[in-house]
Amino acid sequence: MNKRTTRSAAFAAALLMLVVSIAMVRQAPIEAQSRWGAKYFPDVTLTTQDGKDVKFYDLIKGKVVAIDLIYTNCQYACPIETSKLARMQQILGDRMGREVFFVSISIDPEHDTPAVLKAYAETFKAGPGWTFLTGKMADIDAVSKKLGLWSDPKETADGHTPMLLVGNEAAGQWMRTSALDNPAYTAKILTDWLTSWKATQVGKSYLEAPKVTARRDDGEYQFRSLCSGCHSIGQGDKVGPDLARAFEKHERDWLAEYTLRPDVVRAKKDPIAAALAAQYREVRMPNLSLSAADVTAILRYVDTARSHAPSAQPAAPAPAAASQAGTSSARPNALIDAALALHSALTRDTMVGVRGQAVALRDAATGANDPALATAAADLSRQSTLEGARRSFGGVGDALAAYARSHDEVRAAGVRVAYCPMARKSWLQKDGPVQNPYYGSRMLACGELTN
Repeated sequence: MNKRTTRSAAFAAALLMLVVSIAMVRQAPIEAQSRWGAKYFPDVTLTTQDGKDVKFYDLIKGKVVAIDLIYTNCQYACPIETSKLARMQQILGDRMGREVFFVSISIDPEHDTPAVLKAYAETFKAGPGWTFLTGKMADIDAVSKKLGLWSDPKETADGHTPMLLVGNEAAGQWMRTSALDNPAYTAKILTDWLTSWKATQVGKSYLEAPKVTARRDDGEYQFRSLCSGCHSIGQGDKVGPDLARAFEKHERDWLAEYTLRPDVVRAKKDPIAAALAAQYREVRMPNLSLSAADVTAILRYVDTARSHAPSAQPAAPAPAAASQAGTSSARPNALIDAALALHSALTRDTMVGVRGQAVALRDAATGANDPALATAAADLSRQSTLEGARRSFGGVGDALAAYARSHDEVRAAGVRVAYCPMARKSWLQKDGPVQNPYYGSRMLACGELTN
């Protein structure tokens, strides 16, 4: 064999090896080439609304997904987030659960048990392909941080930022978008953008859109953006009450105040707000951070629209307004007296009496042979600022909650354990509306009674 033949054979062999190498690279799974594969996501086990334990990655592997963080007692953005996903579910139709999947993760696992999440999911008519998850707080934090959805609970009014992570796990494509965005737009991202337009369904041309001649009604825009997911006008109850009926039953001024600041109205023990909370247990009316002008525009639109709405089917009668919660005549002991005094001061944003009551609590806890509570109270007694007292009160609150669960006289005295999902701390307070000592007047109604 001459040199020329040898060189040709070597060149042919090298070319063949190059072609084979390219073919092998092209056949390698995308997951192996992407940093967003199985090794990226925490290998944690969470629990679905049906009580089934699942590995988080198994839920999203090979799928086009939308993931958000929620909690069922949220008073701010969560109900709107979930209603937007519910609307997106309608838009997707039979593609939901087949081509696209939703995952909603609770950041309040202590309250949001599988049963609670199941009831919440049913309220929003969640269908196949939409999974609600709870689990250990450490596991939820690990997942939410890796997803880029975690935010410091102390830095947000809602305990988290209303963001939605959408992605195609198989392709390694991920992006964050607002959880409050137009559902039709987000559905397009999921079905078109994240599939490289392979699953695109041809829609109507913009040339077919009717000509817009009237000025946009700001009230209608706000209603459709923020309210229509939970309320109808003359079509009967949805997640919340039919607003046409609400206009017939309630004074306009009350509707305006409740729409503007529902959390504040509830905190004032308003009987109508209490009755609504009892009737629509799964979802609280959220504080939408509206301005007075926004509320006026929305109510004006609803008032106009209800005059053109067909008569709705009669709803079940609303429960009677909640009565003031009674308390036992039993007098709390010295430990509970001090705990309630501390709670009262911190909810009023004052340090007056805090150090003295902390000393009284320390002494009472020592007498009750509760060293954990005594130590926490002693630390609180050394604080000189409101910020420091609230930080120290976290240890006191958790120790008080543990004490209350093992002492029946606490509940007999009309005292309840309450919990803040944002601070992730407990406290004791008198039965009635939640009054949060960790945030005081900034977010007085944030939290829940847990016993």
